[in-house]
Amino acid sequence: MPTATATSKKPHLSFCPFGATSITLTNFTSPPIRRPMTTSAVSIEKETVISERPYTFLRQTDGEDNGSIRSRFQSMILEMQESVCGALEALDGAGKFKEDAWTRPGGGGGISRVLQDGAVFEKAGVNISVVYGVMPPEAYRAAKASAAGQKSGPVPLFAAGISSVLHPKNPFAPTLHFNYRYFETDAPKDTPGAPRQWWFGGGTDLTPAYIFEEDIKHFHSIQKRACDKFDPSFYPRFKKWCDDYFFIKHRSERRGLGGIFFDDLNDYDQEMLLSFATECADSVVPAYIPILEKRKDTPFNESHKAWQQLWRGAM
Repeated sequence: MPTATATSKKPHLSFCPFGATSITLTNFTSPPIRRPMTTSAVSIEKETVISERPYTFLRQTDGEDNGSIRSRFQSMILEMQESVCGALEALDGAGKFKEDAWTRPGGGGGISRVLQDGAVFEKAGVNISVVYGVMPPEAYRAAKASAAGQKSGPVPLFAAGISSVLHPKNPFAPTLHFNYRYFETDAPKDTPGAPRQWWFGGGTDLTPAYIFEEDIKHFHSIQKRACDKFDPSFYPRFKKWCDDYFFIKHRSERRGLGGIFFDDLNDYDQEMLLSFATECADSVVPAYIPILEKRKDTPFNESHKAWQQLWRGAM
């Protein structure tokens, strides 16, 4: 196992999880330029904290009984939040998630769950949100190249997603990030005939402070299995996308040892991509929990902890 100390210089790491016998040092080229969309470009109502979570965050027209992608994606992220939090609490044995819920007058809302200072986790957050807003046409065209010819006018926006960062206490147990989201835009008011745009995004990636090849192989094998159920090109495509997306340009290095990442995904059937996003979400627990079970009780000293904290701060 490659090791590091609290004073070690961070290597440039590249890992090929299938058929590789070692981790190699490599230099990276810059990733593709992405099209950013800042939250300041979207008009969203102010949130209100509520004491009890509602049955749904959707507007009545997007209700649970209409079978829309919006309602089914909301159901998926709610179920995922429950299953992931349940698995993490069971593993931790001591810590419990604290929940805060919020809503907005015109529809939408979210649930934030945080477990802190548990037996296994230093801090773990698993959050969901459902958002209705209005996007200026300039921001929409910047975010979606396919909308370059769209007429001017505010663009109604719907977005739903789940996001998480999980930080174990033990330096030999890796940090995990995951995020799965769905976007829709309705036709602007002055162009009612314009088509509705939609796309999926998301990914799961692993950031260890200390590298165990068997852990990385296990993690990537679960990502590949999820991808291969839908298209054999997905895993290599989304693995590379993850490597490029989490490239830290000013350091010429990548965050962690990768996983999968995708965005603006709408070039396949919508039902198929909903199933794909669900499969990826369902793969989080089997990809991560077995690694934690092996590493959470590994003996460590102050220098190991110092390196973990240094690595987290750099990432």
